[in-house]
Amino acid sequence: MTDLYQTQRAMRAIRKAAMQRGVVALLDIGSSKIACLVLRFEGVDPARQAEGIGSLAGQSRFRVIGASTTRSAGVRFGEIDTMAQTERAIRIVVQGAQKMANTRVDHVIACFAGAGPRSYGLAGEVDVIGEQVGEQDVARVLADCDLPDIGAGREVLHAHPVNFALDNRSGLSDPRGHVGNHLAVDMHLLTVDEAAIQNLVYCIRRCDLELAGIANSAYVSGLAALVEDEQELGSACIDLGGGATGVSIFMKKHMIFADAVRMGGDHVTHDIAAGLQIPMNVAERIKTFHGGVVATGMDDREMIELGGESGDWEKDRRRVSRAELIGIIRPRVEEILEEVRAILDAAGFDRLPSQQIVLTGGASQIPGLDGLAARMLGQNVRLGRPLRVQGLPQAATGAGFSSIVGLALFAAHPQDECWDFEIPAERMNGKPLRRALRWFRENW
Repeated sequence: MTDLYQTQRAMRAIRKAAMQRGVVALLDIGSSKIACLVLRFEGVDPARQAEGIGSLAGQSRFRVIGASTTRSAGVRFGEIDTMAQTERAIRIVVQGAQKMANTRVDHVIACFAGAGPRSYGLAGEVDVIGEQVGEQDVARVLADCDLPDIGAGREVLHAHPVNFALDNRSGLSDPRGHVGNHLAVDMHLLTVDEAAIQNLVYCIRRCDLELAGIANSAYVSGLAALVEDEQELGSACIDLGGGATGVSIFMKKHMIFADAVRMGGDHVTHDIAAGLQIPMNVAERIKTFHGGVVATGMDDREMIELGGESGDWEKDRRRVSRAELIGIIRPRVEEILEEVRAILDAAGFDRLPSQQIVLTGGASQIPGLDGLAARMLGQNVRLGRPLRVQGLPQAATGAGFSSIVGLALFAAHPQDECWDFEIPAERMNGKPLRRALRWFRENW
């Protein structure tokens, strides 16, 4: 644990210092687009200073002063595939956001969708030292959680304490200051492929930027798209991106499960391009303007001009019916939703008090998708858009920007994680995270 714990604490310190200086950049590295926001922080809201727990608790006021988006390059399935192309795209989008903000940024917080996330539930319990629960008691009980065998080549990305119990009282969000004798905790651990994080760190360092935090896209999309009651009662956020579909489940305002499907909107575009034998850019345009998943009697008569630039006049002037286009799109969308349903079933989503499902992400805007998802997933389904934040451009308020807006909320309103607490020195090499993060020691 020592390397991972110290590195995450270092990133937290970097983020806190950047926020105190006033400016930090956010990067959403997706398969279809790379987005960047520049935030200016205006200090901590004193009225909400006491909310939450942990060293970074508190609500920082912020506004967006720069925004930029560019077409993604070198990213597949939500993971970096071609380093040089991704580096070039990141440089372009960061420079655009800096120009709009009229300031330079050196620190970025990034999120990504792939890397095969897996969730684990951990539990720990200790006896309280003294009469009241203190910071050291919370650190000790978190350190008592035994790390499961997460497998070779996998590392911890998030480690949230989701529930505290003191003696016979459960459901505590912050046990500090409470009187009791026996403290227990339930913690949610999210692991990802080590190589994916390593590539992301290298790519950002090649862009002359310093990494101040990493987050999972499914997690931050849930922060942006789910309203407060949905996060409290139990809801799932399905982030339909370009190369991957992220699934996150929230309960009691904490993420308790996350996973991903290695399919997204780009796969629908590929199917259209292959089925109609047209270029990818034409397929994307047709999907955007004419796509759908539910055919009606009118769609047989609605003809779509394919267009093209092949030089063959006959081929470029072809037309297809909208019903034929829907016949290509629907099977792939059904396949994605089947994978999502399997993930929700494996997570025990049907046992939550509320079973609201929120669809967000760029691919969620296909007409009729919410109705198809409601029939296939068997739950209440709605389309989610990101919460409005001050200064956000109108172009960045759509469902495709849930991740980047959620990342802003993640930066300004942090939830506690294991590394926010000072783990006792005698437990550093004990049960909690015995696996050292080798590449952090060698390359950070």
